[in-house]
Amino acid sequence: MKTIIAKEFADQPQFSPVKGILQACVHCGFCTATCPTYLILGDERDSPRGRIYMMKAMFEGEPVTQETRHHLDRCLTCRSCETTCPSGVEYSHLVDLGRVVAEQKAPRPMGQQLVRWGLRQVLPYRSRFGPMLKLGQLFRPVLPQVLKQHIPLSSPKLTIPISKHKRIMLSLPGCAQASAAPNTDIAAAQVLDQLDITLKVLHKSGCCGAVNHHLNAHDKALDQARHNIDLVWPELQAGAEALVVTASGCGAALQEYGYMLRDDTAYADKAKQVSKAAKDIVEILGQENLEPIKAMLKKAPDVGKVAVHCPCTQQHAMQLPHKVKALLDDLGVDTAATKNDHLCCGSAGTYSLLQPNLSHQLRSQKLKDLTLDRPKLIVTANIGCQLHLGGVGDVPVKHWLELLVDQ
Repeated sequence: MKTIIAKEFADQPQFSPVKGILQACVHCGFCTATCPTYLILGDERDSPRGRIYMMKAMFEGEPVTQETRHHLDRCLTCRSCETTCPSGVEYSHLVDLGRVVAEQKAPRPMGQQLVRWGLRQVLPYRSRFGPMLKLGQLFRPVLPQVLKQHIPLSSPKLTIPISKHKRIMLSLPGCAQASAAPNTDIAAAQVLDQLDITLKVLHKSGCCGAVNHHLNAHDKALDQARHNIDLVWPELQAGAEALVVTASGCGAALQEYGYMLRDDTAYADKAKQVSKAAKDIVEILGQENLEPIKAMLKKAPDVGKVAVHCPCTQQHAMQLPHKVKALLDDLGVDTAATKNDHLCCGSAGTYSLLQPNLSHQLRSQKLKDLTLDRPKLIVTANIGCQLHLGGVGDVPVKHWLELLVDQ
């Protein structure tokens, strides 16, 4: 497809990938069959192909309207289209840049700006999000359902193992998960401890940058990436084997560090190495001898049938579809039948807060698809999906690692 990028973009290095991505798209439409928003709305402008047409016009210098920004906002960035695309179009990189331009050319109403600014001031910071969550949990019983569904119940904390094994892997506590579901990382430490691996927590780490990046604050996201790289790099140099990911949303962001900082001469190489070291824990466990875990599970109480939810960030971004289910099957867990596993649950970072109507429709459909086999429990691999799916419905939702430890 012939593409002539407008000079205002062609002269800026950050937009250098745009032309190649646009030209890779052959407009075959395969992506429409797996795009969650198109399947709900049936509007070509809410499909990857339609959004690419709009972004092509935008980057070629045509006027940008609030309608353009509206349809780009509706995109979940689930990347299901990338899995489907036969031409390898890097849609997520394009839409990230397209949103920045759309917001500049067609500024948001002040109310939207304030909401997005507020999310950026709270969600990426443990010291802010944690106290606010505790306050919400305190008043949760009297809150309306629309707010209550976003506030998880607190649960008894697991025991943190004290281990000093020769093998060391790293953990970044992150932001939301550390406060809303601390048992996830403790479970990871317990599981790795049984495999003679010490999980070293880098407490001074911050948000992976995903929240700021997806809310168009790219410079702030890059600063957060550099901060985490400065912490992780010396540990990798000292012999740490991997950066363990227990939230696939963060994992997808960490694995993008190399791309995000490719033009930063001071960080490009280190960013690439950190991205390479970032491994979802299902990858790590898949390469280990899990006999100690199997032995423990044989003695554990039966939890019943378990439905496995594979987050978009794990299956489409990190390219690990069905890995959790396969591992749990191998460990003897009774996994339930599900359908439409490739479709998003509607969480998508801040999407559930900014696009509640679409998000709730996607969640309702996802819960139907996950509970068709009447499971006793739903497990997932991402904190956002865990909170989103667990906010409604009758089936409890946990991180899958919690199945593998003593409660």
